[in-house]
Amino acid sequence: MGTPDFASAALDALVDAGHKIVCVYTQPPRPSGRGKKPRPGPVQQRADALGLAVRTPASLKNEAAQAEFAALGADVAVVAAYGLILPAAVLAAPRRGCINIHASLLPRWRGAAPIQRAIMAGDRETGITIMRMDEGLDTGPMLLKRSLAIGGDDAGTLHDRLAALGAELIVEALARLANGQLPETTQPENGATYAKKLNRDDEAIDWTRPANDIVRQIRALSPRPGAHFGLEEARWKVLAAEATRDHSGKPGTVLDDELTVACGIGALKPTRIQRPGRKPMPTVDALRGHPVPPGTCLD
Repeated sequence: MGTPDFASAALDALVDAGHKIVCVYTQPPRPSGRGKKPRPGPVQQRADALGLAVRTPASLKNEAAQAEFAALGADVAVVAAYGLILPAAVLAAPRRGCINIHASLLPRWRGAAPIQRAIMAGDRETGITIMRMDEGLDTGPMLLKRSLAIGGDDAGTLHDRLAALGAELIVEALARLANGQLPETTQPENGATYAKKLNRDDEAIDWTRPANDIVRQIRALSPRPGAHFGLEEARWKVLAAEATRDHSGKPGTVLDDELTVACGIGALKPTRIQRPGRKPMPTVDALRGHPVPPGTCLD
């Protein structure tokens, strides 16, 4: 049960490990592209390519959908970034329960955006927690956990590393579960945090903040949706940047020909940006033919 690329890695790992996939549940196709035609998500595309049965209910709250799920007779449901709430009847249907691949070291960063929130907060490490699902929000008992250092990752690179780790751990977890060697550990409430879903306010750069904080914001939102600033009534996205203390000035003021911008503390030098209607590119290339003079004030 999953929808985006993060879950595709786990699906491939389960198939490669020889597990019998009785059905793949994923969210319904959504309008995409200029024509707004319904487009299947990554998991559905992968499941179709593998010849697996696929179901795309808009909800699992009705009795008919729950009965259809129970009729599969599954030993276990593997859930990874599915995006739908699993009612109690669904959680109880598989003989060994519903096992979730969560992209954080629970109980830190329960919720929808653990990868981005970990980067924004400046966490030095994150990881994967394999947990047995209950009716709470990522509150179930932990079965397996493994950490990795965040380093200089942006959301894209960290996503890929965690997806690979999650795929590896779910195969290990199912093998140990089958052998009765997977003890459960109750999550402590101490240290629990909530990774709320990203919204548009998260994307806007506030130049009054310290440069280091803005760099983390940019990394957390790269490559999508991208942090942005306003210039000439248009949004410019910043996809990579570095903080520097070599300059100072009124926050939001462009300080040099390389688009270094004064912040509340220090300054920020974008290294990769995306102008409106253009592809992402190194800042030096993006500014060629469209310079932003020193003294310009950015929104």
